[in-house]
Amino acid sequence: MIPKKIWVNLGVENVERTQEFYLALGIKQNGIPTNDLVSFLFGEDEFVIHFFEKEKLRTSLEGEVADLDQGNEIMFTLSAGSKQEIHDWLDTVKKLGGSIRFDPRKDSKKFYDENGYYVGVFADLDGHLFNLFCNLNG
Repeated sequence: MIPKKIWVNLGVENVERTQEFYLALGIKQNGIPTNDLVSFLFGEDEFVIHFFEKEKLRTSLEGEVADLDQGNEIMFTLSAGSKQEIHDWLDTVKKLGGSIRFDPRKDSKKFYDENGYYVGVFADLDGHLFNLFCNLNG
Protein backbone atom coordinates (compact mmCIF):
# COMPACT_ATOMS: atom_id res chain seq x y z
CA MET A 1 0.00 0.00 0.00
CA ILE A 2 1.30 3.45 -0.89
CA PRO A 3 -0.52 6.31 0.84
CA LYS A 4 -1.36 9.23 -1.41
CA LYS A 5 -1.04 11.77 1.38
CA ILE A 6 -0.20 11.96 5.07
CA TRP A 7 -1.41 14.53 7.55
CA VAL A 8 -1.55 15.00 11.29
CA ASN A 9 -4.33 15.61 13.80
CA LEU A 10 -3.53 17.67 16.90
CA GLY A 11 -5.64 18.71 19.87
CA VAL A 12 -6.22 22.34 20.83
CA GLU A 13 -8.11 24.14 23.58
CA ASN A 14 -9.78 26.71 21.34
CA VAL A 15 -10.30 26.21 17.59
CA GLU A 16 -11.06 29.88 16.89
CA ARG A 17 -7.93 31.07 18.73
CA THR A 18 -5.86 28.52 16.81
CA GLN A 19 -7.36 29.72 13.53
CA GLU A 20 -6.46 33.34 14.31
CA PHE A 21 -2.89 32.37 15.30
CA TYR A 22 -2.06 30.44 12.14
CA LEU A 23 -3.80 32.89 9.80
CA ALA A 24 -1.73 35.69 11.38
CA LEU A 25 1.42 33.64 10.63
CA GLY A 26 0.36 33.52 6.98
CA ILE A 27 -0.45 29.80 6.89
CA LYS A 28 -3.05 28.85 4.27
CA GLN A 29 -6.32 27.60 5.72
CA ASN A 30 -7.63 24.27 4.41
CA GLY A 31 -11.40 24.19 3.96
CA ILE A 32 -14.01 25.73 6.20
CA PRO A 33 -13.52 25.45 9.97
CA THR A 34 -16.16 24.05 12.29
CA ASN A 35 -16.60 24.40 16.04
CA ASP A 36 -14.44 21.27 16.44
CA LEU A 37 -11.81 21.63 13.72
CA VAL A 38 -9.65 24.06 11.79
CA SER A 39 -7.17 22.83 9.21
CA PHE A 40 -4.10 24.39 7.57
CA LEU A 41 -1.81 23.63 4.63
CA PHE A 42 1.89 23.95 5.46
CA GLY A 43 4.62 24.44 2.86
CA GLU A 44 4.72 24.07 -0.90
CA ASP A 45 3.59 20.44 -0.69
CA GLU A 46 0.63 21.56 1.43
CA PHE A 47 1.16 19.21 4.37
CA VAL A 48 -2.15 19.14 6.21
CA ILE A 49 -2.40 19.75 9.94
CA HIS A 50 -5.88 19.42 11.43
CA PHE A 51 -6.34 21.13 14.77
CA PHE A 52 -9.22 19.44 16.60
CA GLU A 53 -10.85 20.64 19.77
CA LYS A 54 -9.26 18.37 22.38
CA GLU A 55 -12.46 16.67 23.51
CA LYS A 56 -13.36 15.81 19.90
CA LEU A 57 -9.88 14.39 19.29
CA ARG A 58 -10.02 12.47 22.57
CA THR A 59 -13.23 10.81 21.34
CA SER A 60 -11.60 9.82 18.04
CA LEU A 61 -8.52 8.46 19.80
CA GLU A 62 -10.65 6.60 22.31
CA GLY A 63 -8.05 7.74 24.81
CA GLU A 64 -6.15 10.69 26.17
CA VAL A 65 -4.58 13.51 24.18
CA ALA A 66 -0.92 14.21 25.02
CA ASP A 67 -0.37 16.56 27.95
CA LEU A 68 2.10 19.03 26.44
CA ASP A 69 2.95 20.39 29.89
CA GLN A 70 4.61 16.99 30.51
CA GLY A 71 6.48 16.76 27.18
CA ASN A 72 5.95 16.88 23.44
CA GLU A 73 4.43 14.37 21.11
CA ILE A 74 6.23 15.67 18.01
CA MET A 75 8.13 18.64 16.64
CA PHE A 76 7.51 19.79 13.08
CA THR A 77 10.26 21.43 11.06
CA LEU A 78 9.39 24.32 8.76
CA SER A 79 11.99 25.42 6.23
CA ALA A 80 12.85 29.09 6.06
CA GLY A 81 14.70 30.95 3.33
CA SER A 82 16.98 33.07 5.52
CA LYS A 83 18.03 34.04 9.02
CA GLN A 84 15.84 37.10 8.76
CA GLU A 85 12.81 34.98 7.91
CA ILE A 86 13.40 32.93 11.07
CA HIS A 87 13.73 36.13 13.12
CA ASP A 88 10.50 37.46 11.60
CA TRP A 89 8.63 34.22 12.38
CA LEU A 90 9.85 34.19 15.97
CA ASP A 91 8.96 37.84 16.49
CA THR A 92 5.47 37.28 15.07
CA VAL A 93 4.89 34.13 17.13
CA LYS A 94 5.87 35.98 20.31
CA LYS A 95 3.59 38.90 19.44
CA LEU A 96 0.69 36.47 18.87
CA GLY A 97 1.16 34.82 22.27
CA GLY A 98 3.19 31.75 21.30
CA SER A 99 6.37 30.96 23.17
CA ILE A 100 9.92 30.96 21.87
CA ARG A 101 11.77 27.82 22.95
CA PHE A 102 15.02 28.56 21.10
CA ASP A 103 16.00 31.95 19.70
CA PRO A 104 19.23 31.78 17.68
CA ARG A 105 19.81 35.48 18.32
CA LYS A 106 20.23 34.64 22.02
CA ASP A 107 21.09 30.91 22.28
CA SER A 108 24.18 29.16 20.85
CA LYS A 109 24.05 31.02 17.54
CA LYS A 110 27.67 30.21 16.78
CA PHE A 111 27.09 26.42 16.80
CA TYR A 112 24.48 26.65 14.07
CA ASP A 113 26.46 29.05 11.90
CA GLU A 114 29.57 26.81 11.96
CA ASN A 115 27.56 23.80 10.84
CA GLY A 116 25.72 25.68 8.12
CA TYR A 117 22.32 25.58 9.79
CA TYR A 118 20.28 28.24 11.49
CA VAL A 119 17.43 27.17 13.75
CA GLY A 120 14.70 28.68 15.87
CA VAL A 121 12.02 26.81 17.84
CA PHE A 122 8.59 28.00 18.93
CA ALA A 123 5.50 26.57 20.56
CA ASP A 124 2.04 27.56 19.39
CA LEU A 125 -0.72 28.60 21.79
CA ASP A 126 -1.34 24.98 22.81
CA GLY A 127 2.32 23.97 23.15
CA HIS A 128 2.80 22.22 19.78
CA LEU A 129 6.46 22.62 18.75
CA PHE A 130 7.76 23.93 15.45
CA ASN A 131 11.41 24.05 14.44
CA LEU A 132 12.32 26.78 11.95
CA PHE A 133 15.27 25.64 9.87
CA CYS A 134 17.49 27.38 7.34
CA ASN A 135 20.49 25.85 5.55
CA LEU A 136 23.02 28.67 5.19
CA ASN A 137 25.07 26.66 2.69
CA GLY A 138 22.43 26.25 0.06
